[in-house]
Amino acid sequence: MTVNIQYVHMATSEAMNEYVTKKLQKLGKKYEWVIGAEVHFAVEHNDKEKGKICKMELSLPGPRIFATSNENNYEEAVKNTIKDLEKQLKKRKEIFKTH
Repeated sequence: MTVNIQYVHMATSEAMNEYVTKKLQKLGKKYEWVIGAEVHFAVEHNDKEKGKICKMELSLPGPRIFATSNENNYEEAVKNTIKDLEKQLKKRKEIFKTH
C-alpha cells in the first residue's frame, strides 16, 4: 500500500509520518485489497477547543472511502480517523463476501 502524507500550512513531522505509516500498514495487512492512502494534516486556528485535523482517503476496488477527525492532538485524530475507516472497510468486506 502506498501512503502519501501532506501537511497543510504547517511543518512536516518525521515522527508523525512514521506513526501514520505504521498504523496504515497494520490496516493494510488486515485488508490486503487496500491500494493506497492519502493523508492530510491541517490546523484550524478558529477552533479554541480542538483544531488538529486529520483527513484520510483510501483507494480500493470500488468507490474510495474517506474519514476525518478534529481532535486536541494529531495522534488522537489519527486513531479516530483510522477507527472510522476500519468500520467502513468492514462494511465493504461484507459486500465482497456476498458477491
